[in-house]
Parts: sequence; C-alpha cells; structure tokens
Amino acid sequence: MMKNFDLSLYLVTNRDKLSDEDFFDVIEKSLKGGVSLVQLREKTAPAREVIELAKKLKELCHSYNVPLLVDDRVDIALAADLDGVHLGNDDMDVADARKILGDEKIIGSTAKNLDWAIAEEKKGADYLGVGAIFETKTHVKTKRTSVETLREINDNISISTVAIGGLNYENIDILKNSGASGVSVVRAIMDSENPFEDSRKLREKIVDVLDLH
Repeated sequence: MMKNFDLSLYLVTNRDKLSDEDFFDVIEKSLKGGVSLVQLREKTAPAREVIELAKKLKELCHSYNVPLLVDDRVDIALAADLDGVHLGNDDMDVADARKILGDEKIIGSTAKNLDWAIAEEKKGADYLGVGAIFETKTHVKTKRTSVETLREINDNISISTVAIGGLNYENIDILKNSGASGVSVVRAIMDSENPFEDSRKLREKIVDVLDLH
C-alpha cells in the first residue's frame, strides 16, 4: 500500500492504438524514465477485462515502487486491490468512495474552480486534478481552466494538485509558479516513439518548471 505518492509525472493510460504487449512495453519504459504515478483509464472495456489488466499493471507499477490508480471505478480499485481511484465530477462522490475504500487508499478528484476544490478537499480527497489547462484530444469534452485559477486553488487548499489537460514538453512552462505538484499527461507518453526518453525529459523539465527540487 502506497499512501505516500508523488504526482510529479502522472501518466493516464490510453490503450486505443496498442496491443496489450505494446501497452505494457510503453508503461514499463515510461516507469524507467520517471513516471511517478499511473492512472489506468479504460472507459469502455468490460469490468472483468479491466480487473485482469489492472492486476497485471499493478505488479509492473509496484516493481518500480509506483502506485496504480484507476479512473472512475471504485469497484475495480477494490477488486484488484489497487492503490486508489481518481474520480471525475460524474463519478461516485469522494465521501462515498472513502467509506468504501477506507483511509489507506489514495482518492483523487477533479476540480475546475476554487469552490469546487475546497469542497473536494473537505470530502476527503488526497489530491486534485485541476484543468483542463489546454484543450485535449482524449474522449472527454474539455472546458479550459486558467493557470490563475490553478494558482488560486493552490493558495487556498492544503492538498496537492496535478495540472491536467493537453500538457506536454513544449507547453508546460505555462505552469511556472502555479503551485502544482505535478503534470498529468496521456498522449505525450502513450503516443511517444520513445517513451523512456520522453518520460525522462518530461520529468526533468517538470521538476525544473514546478521547482520540485
């Protein structure tokens, strides 16, 4: 169980174009390159398949001392004994998830403004995903959140935040002095030709930009 977690390079998975073998290969290379937390996101696969995948992925992540969370699915977090769950605004309420998962598991939540962030912290979230900082090409329609809002949230809550939404090596400079503890990426790693090298460079730059030394 890893309640201590490092949000600096937060990878959200996407299996759309990858065979299972390639999927695990990308994840392993990115873990070697410095990914510090993995969130398994499977919007459409059947629960049984996701549980099997999650169990295998947990073994891989834990071999690098990296926690594995699952997007949305408290039942899958429980069934595969994952390190926690990330909940969006249409998913189970953080307080309800906490009742089910207990205090030892990591529960992340998404917030787009200050009131929302304060409410999620009160309900017991361990960290917040704040964004989208840029438009994203993933499955969800995104509404932009300014870096000013991210800064305001970090000034007024005591839990950590990870910046989310369309972020990559080229554009993360925008997060300087935002107070974020990390950057969440999908395509910057999942679509990479060289996931090890790209993760390594990204981690280095994040530590620099967010002053996480």
